[in-house]
Amino acid sequence: MTKPFKSGFVAIVGRPNVGKSTLLNQVLGQKIAIMSDKAQTTRNKIHGIYTTDQEQIIFIDTPGIHKPRHRLGEVMTAMAIDTLNEVDLVLFMIDAVQGYGRGDQFIIDALKKSDTPVFLVVNKIDQVHPDQLLPLIDKYRNLFDFAEIVPVSALRAQNVSTLLEQTASYLPEGPKYYPEDQVTDHPERFVISELIREKILQLTHDEVPHSIAVTIDQMKVDEQRNKAEVQATIIVERPSQKGIIIGKSGSMLKTIGTRARKEIETLTGDKIFLELWVKVDRNWRDKDEELRNFGYINKEE
Repeated sequence: MTKPFKSGFVAIVGRPNVGKSTLLNQVLGQKIAIMSDKAQTTRNKIHGIYTTDQEQIIFIDTPGIHKPRHRLGEVMTAMAIDTLNEVDLVLFMIDAVQGYGRGDQFIIDALKKSDTPVFLVVNKIDQVHPDQLLPLIDKYRNLFDFAEIVPVSALRAQNVSTLLEQTASYLPEGPKYYPEDQVTDHPERFVISELIREKILQLTHDEVPHSIAVTIDQMKVDEQRNKAEVQATIIVERPSQKGIIIGKSGSMLKTIGTRARKEIETLTGDKIFLELWVKVDRNWRDKDEELRNFGYINKEE
């Protein structure tokens, strides 16, 4: 007798920079969510699709939940919290190194308002002594009735297979929502814009990373020659940030473009010609119209 096929939607939530995107990329075996050592890297809900012969799990990597300092922050936090009631299971990820923080209590309070079962996923266990884990787990166990508690190292894939098995056990019988070879439902343009933004996060410092958005203005694909031309604009909030992004004699912009192009070519399998522009749009993070234009708020809202 064959096992029934299971499928469902699973949200990954947590404070900024606890390793949510790292876990998603590890599960999928390839990169669809950008990674950085800077907090608040993820701004949109990233859907990653994990499929086997027995299940299909659609993971939703949400923006890190934090106290907003601008309109974009409000949108990101609301997006993450709203997801709690739209899924079959929630993975609440914490950082074993950082331990408990006030931001965790804010998330736990939101989880208590939802009927969705919640796993506590303790990440970065490779960086702490085992004796430190039990007191940390006990602290969280006293704060919330978790369905399961799973310690992992997302970066090293430690215990990730166990997490997948337990996740599947909580999902209902269901259809295969996506083709088995599809790993994300985001359009290629979105993933390319995120890869460009990741390179800026990695190469710049201070407030610049959080003040940028990337739009794909044009994308021409020559399928016969396996070539594509991509034109993208990097939006910043101040002229000084534009100067940093461009760099001396255009050196920084060239480095951003070179690194992004290599990853885009790996993603698409095409030879990429990437052209980048930089534009100042003052305080765009506090403008609803611009947040809609850049895809952070639905056009209907």
